Amino acid sequence: MENPKQKLYSFLSPWFKVIENPEQAQQATLGKLLEIYAQSEYGHQRKCETIRTLSKFQDAFPIMTHRDFQPYFERVKQGEYSVLLPDLPIAWAMTRGTTGQSKYIPVTQKDLEERAITSPRGLLTCVYKHNRFDILKGYCLNLNFPSVLGYFQTDDGTQIPYGYSSGLYARLNADRTNILLVPTQEEIDDIGGGLSTEQWHRRFDLAYEKARDKHVTMMIGVTQIMLQFGKYLKQKIGKYPKQIWDTKLLGCTSIAGIQTRYRPALTGLFGDVIINEIYGATEGIFAQQFDEKPFVVPNYDFHLYEVEVKGELKLLHQMSRGEIGNLIVSTQLLQRYRIGDVIKCFGGTYYRCIGREATFSRLRYEIGRVFGYA
Repeated sequence: MENPKQKLYSFLSPWFKVIENPEQAQQATLGKLLEIYAQSEYGHQRKCETIRTLSKFQDAFPIMTHRDFQPYFERVKQGEYSVLLPDLPIAWAMTRGTTGQSKYIPVTQKDLEERAITSPRGLLTCVYKHNRFDILKGYCLNLNFPSVLGYFQTDDGTQIPYGYSSGLYARLNADRTNILLVPTQEEIDDIGGGLSTEQWHRRFDLAYEKARDKHVTMMIGVTQIMLQFGKYLKQKIGKYPKQIWDTKLLGCTSIAGIQTRYRPALTGLFGDVIINEIYGATEGIFAQQFDEKPFVVPNYDFHLYEVEVKGELKLLHQMSRGEIGNLIVSTQLLQRYRIGDVIKCFGGTYYRCIGREATFSRLRYEIGRVFGYA
């Protein structure tokens, strides 16, 4: 019988292998993505079936933003899914709107299956390398956003739910993992979809009441919400999370500077925890921490990564140490999508998202680096 460590290695080994040869992995990934794109009207018009090289792919498919995709998304919402997707979406993931209005991204069954593989890679690698299988025997404190806020109705009357991406993936993947969530995503959804201070306090109260007597060993989610929860508990009951639970692992996402700027606050609230960074967005899980180094490593076997460096396009793995560029990703559902993030290479296959594409993003990073928190 396969022991737990062997079983975990079987799950993680594909990632380990592609990290060793990103160039080969990206070539294979392009081929797989083109097969998927050929199943949609958007891909068929660009003659996907005849494309064999990266240069031909780049010639056929323009770089797109969410605004560029919006007319296609509107047709998908009406039921014309084949204009862009290989399958009917089972849900729509909603961004938090931190850089403007909320955006909606379709989620298909195959997309969900991919995320069930990519999402836990960093955390499970951490468990594997530290030999800390006890972490998986406890509960994961669930502070995710609501997963269902409403429904889009297609022309044929089909209702497809939409909600915040973190809660949506927690709910859809609940039956696929052995991680025990407390509270359940359904209990969080019952509170409603508002993001007011009052409603977040209700979610925090729910989390504390449901989890206070549980063996909580980990927490996964938006870093800012973890920090708010820790501070709220101190104000509400006079205790920090580290005084209530013996948490071992934090899977942190959704903000730049997790391992630098926010590490002191996280350890102050949650104790001597392992902090594992996850670089993901509503559009996908793009990279996660691989080892003790405070950087992330891409999922080369699922997404194609391009980067624009000083006006020149190259593949992400072709970046040199110290180079900074704007990320362009190709996923199952989005072709050459300019996501709006700025990436820095730290040598080899190590990277860090340093912020958004904004006028002062790089300047803020350099100032932070001087002062030791970037």
